[in-house]
Amino acid sequence: MILRKSNAGQQLQLQLFALILMHAACHNLISAKTVNPNSGGDLQQQQQQQQQPLQGLPEPRAYMPDSQNLDFVYHDHEELTRFLRATSARYPNLTALYSIGKSIQGRDLWVMVVSSSPYEHMIGKPDVKYVGNIHGNEPVGREMLLHLIQYFVTSYSSDQYVKWLLDNTRIHILPTMNPDGYAVSKEGTCDGGQGRYNARGFDLNRNFPDYFKQNNKRGQPETDAVKDWISKIQFVLSGSLHGGALVASYPYDNTPNSRICRSSALCAMFQTYSAAPSLTPDDDVLKHLSLVYARNHAKMSRGVACKSATPAFENGITNGAAWYPLTGGMQDYNYVWYGCMEITLEISCCKFPPAYELKKYWEDNQLSLIKFLAEAHRGVQGFVFDPAGMPIERASIKIKGRDVGFQTTKYGEFWRILLPGYYKAEVFAESFAPREVEFVIVEQHPTLLNVTLQPSKRIEGIGGGGGGAMVPLGGVSPGGMYRPIPVPQHYRPQMPPYAAAASSDNGIFSTISNGLNSLYSNIFG
Repeated sequence: MILRKSNAGQQLQLQLFALILMHAACHNLISAKTVNPNSGGDLQQQQQQQQQPLQGLPEPRAYMPDSQNLDFVYHDHEELTRFLRATSARYPNLTALYSIGKSIQGRDLWVMVVSSSPYEHMIGKPDVKYVGNIHGNEPVGREMLLHLIQYFVTSYSSDQYVKWLLDNTRIHILPTMNPDGYAVSKEGTCDGGQGRYNARGFDLNRNFPDYFKQNNKRGQPETDAVKDWISKIQFVLSGSLHGGALVASYPYDNTPNSRICRSSALCAMFQTYSAAPSLTPDDDVLKHLSLVYARNHAKMSRGVACKSATPAFENGITNGAAWYPLTGGMQDYNYVWYGCMEITLEISCCKFPPAYELKKYWEDNQLSLIKFLAEAHRGVQGFVFDPAGMPIERASIKIKGRDVGFQTTKYGEFWRILLPGYYKAEVFAESFAPREVEFVIVEQHPTLLNVTLQPSKRIEGIGGGGGGAMVPLGGVSPGGMYRPIPVPQHYRPQMPPYAAAASSDNGIFSTISNGLNSLYSNIFG
């Protein structure tokens, strides 16, 4: 009996002791909750420790069709479409989704606008673009552009640089230009041509009009859609994402004398490896833009060759024709026809690497993708007005000494990327007298330049009442009206005298050369 009482007493004491411990724990918890949050006490450290994920566990696959998260996997066209639609619905103030057309097999060529003014052009904001997956079996760029969209919309409120970029720029992103080619490509295939072409077997990056040589390849729906797209929007800057090498390549991609050797079949076969640079009037700017991407990339500027048999590129950049000439490329078309500075960005040694490598590719390219777009705010920008202060649409502008020109938007706006220096601009518009203006570019800020054109003037004392014969361009009509020299819709540089001969030569050596160039591009980009 005494033993039982002792056991009961011990049990009671244990219960009381447990209650005391619980009370003390509760007291400590209440005290912790009342710690001054500004004191930086232990509670904040405990909460941070609790929020840290467990080490060693694999990341879950975050992507779901209706989720705002995007995992590092390859997304087929349906998944890509659902992600873009979900993002547009979730961020209506930052994004707008539209299609520029359809592929041969009926897949939409989606473009996502990311900007604080996504649905309409805001006066003073330049339009820029990225195009991915023009070769269907090079999908790293496709995924990088999806992640760039995700990063922009999720970082707008927290990243001041992203906020500045989206507040001052309209960014158009076409993740895939060749969805049909992607559909038949195989993950893990680093070389070869399967999926490179569209559903009709055309290389879309050989399907644009060419400045140097006539391109007889039949236009495809995908390239026709892009041509129509860039004819309607005055893009200032553009990047085209490819795979198969690690380099930023700048125009020209073609040259009027791309077949360097003409005396023997052996020389013609190896002309690709002895190609010379084909430089634009804006070579300094295009090199600079390429260096901006390469130097902000984790590896590109090192210029390391992907394989022992492939070329290494100094500083991670190259002139396109110096690498290997091609006819009908998209970057030359953008530059010559519309004055848009486009760079070809080869971002993966393997064309279609395994999905588990995508996260590393994103880490390598994220800063480059953002910094490159910001270059649209370098150089000169402004408006062309008439004397009443009304904007002049489609006024043509050419920087003196740089024969590739550009035009104003319907609001009279213009932009031109230029490096620091002293420049003269020639401005023309129908029914207005041409004008030349001088300006200076500095490093820190874009130069603002507003130009007012005067209407064509009637010269007194010449002619009688406006009748009579026509006079030479640039002269004075019998009616006294000054007739400025009409300006073509877009400036193009003077064609070299040997370009016509080079473009008309379609002999066996040219066929061999074109075949080798095609083989070379299948291997290296």
